[in-house]
Amino acid sequence: MNTSMNANKPLKRSPHLKAISRDHHHGLLVCWKIREGFKRNIAIERIKRYTDWFWKTQLADHFEVEEIYIFPVLGNDHELVKRALTEHRRLKRLFEQETEAWRTLNLIEEELDSHIRFEERILFNEVQRVATEPQLAAIAKHHRHPTQCENWDDLFWE
Repeated sequence: MNTSMNANKPLKRSPHLKAISRDHHHGLLVCWKIREGFKRNIAIERIKRYTDWFWKTQLADHFEVEEIYIFPVLGNDHELVKRALTEHRRLKRLFEQETEAWRTLNLIEEELDSHIRFEERILFNEVQRVATEPQLAAIAKHHRHPTQCENWDDLFWE
């Protein structure tokens, strides 16, 4: 059996991590919404307002839960965690950037999509492989609120 092909195959997600994985699904939907906004020639300001809201009300908290409760399972010196933390810093800068909105939104779409796929396919599999049951339970307990992307009234992507 070729183990290199199975190395990135997602494991069945632990029930304790399912809410965090649902957040990732919503993040991928944000990327799709940005792409749809571009395809439909939506004013950049409308898309930017949505991504600003998503960052402030959803993604910043999600990153915090990952950094405080998930990444320590592997340790901040682990290569996968170092990569995730670097990507978090980069995405935070992009979401908070107030200039070059079109370029920034393109970068957010590309980098958030890539980051989520990395976490789901690689990082979370490793966390799930080594985490203890109490660590997994703590992650679920501290995931304060699931992502609520449907709370936005300007549905520019429809």
